[in-house]
Amino acid sequence: MQKSVLIVEDEDILREIVKDYLLEEGYKVLEAVDGNEALAIFDEYEVHLIILDIMLPELDGWSVCRRIRKISNVPIIMLTARVDEDDTLLGFELGADDYVTKPYSPPILLARVKRLMESRYAQISKTAHKDTLNSSGILVDFPTRTVSVDGEQISLTYTEFEILTYLIQNQGIIITREQLITKIWGYEFTGDDRTVNSHIRNLRHKLGNKANCIVTVIRAGYKFEGNA
Repeated sequence: MQKSVLIVEDEDILREIVKDYLLEEGYKVLEAVDGNEALAIFDEYEVHLIILDIMLPELDGWSVCRRIRKISNVPIIMLTARVDEDDTLLGFELGADDYVTKPYSPPILLARVKRLMESRYAQISKTAHKDTLNSSGILVDFPTRTVSVDGEQISLTYTEFEILTYLIQNQGIIITREQLITKIWGYEFTGDDRTVNSHIRNLRHKLGNKANCIVTVIRAGYKFEGNA
């Protein structure tokens, strides 16, 4: 099935350049020039990934990301001309999966799109080809990419889902922040430990009374303790 990418960018030249690269790779491309149009398109069409500029007319990228995260865990790559670390962290806290600073290399952006697409939508046959993981009341269903805590489904972003499943699959083993960065974001990731910490904090919040299953190991990283 052809995957569709929604580009939300008000600069025509940049949008066209990214569009050309995506079309060459066989993706279907949807376009929006402001936040309101982006939400309307998202409601009408099936979207598999969003490239979302922050500085938009009508409704900014922060607001678009926040609204989409209330109803969907579709992968979101945010674009910004700002380099403030706090802006980057805010994007991750709102549920963005990746963050690219302008000016950027279109081939690098395309590589990130492909990585998210392949990881998000590939058939999952991990953990001895099991379709589910179940530990301490946390049930992960890979075919539907859903997570339930004590029978109640919770809404995770793409990245939160990847972090949780990676930790559960390595239950009891300390996973360093560097290992998480390499596994989840790839070697080209330009963020730092604060990005990982932000995602872990959000994940713990959503796990509720199971938050203590994710244990912080000081000066080492994190591990999943199934009996917590």
